[in-house]
Amino acid sequence: MGRTISDHELRNNSSAMLHDVQAGETIAVTNNGEVVAVLVPPPLRPGAVLPIQRAAVKGGFADLPRVQLDHPLKDDLDDLRGDR
Repeated sequence: MGRTISDHELRNNSSAMLHDVQAGETIAVTNNGEVVAVLVPPPLRPGAVLPIQRAAVKGGFADLPRVQLDHPLKDDLDDLRGDR
């Protein structure tokens, strides 16, 4: 595999990273030291696509109960991201 970068580096330099991938480089992206994504150049053959694996379970989201929060959802997302 090519080089490895952190999610922060990808966020701060996404244009340059995508340019490198477009030029043929493969880049692994880590979050807290664990590889969470791999950026690869598109296939060279026109019409070639990446393999798609169908979901084992379909749907069911409409059946989930709605939840009313007493605070903005942004607060929970900030807490999960560690922004506070």
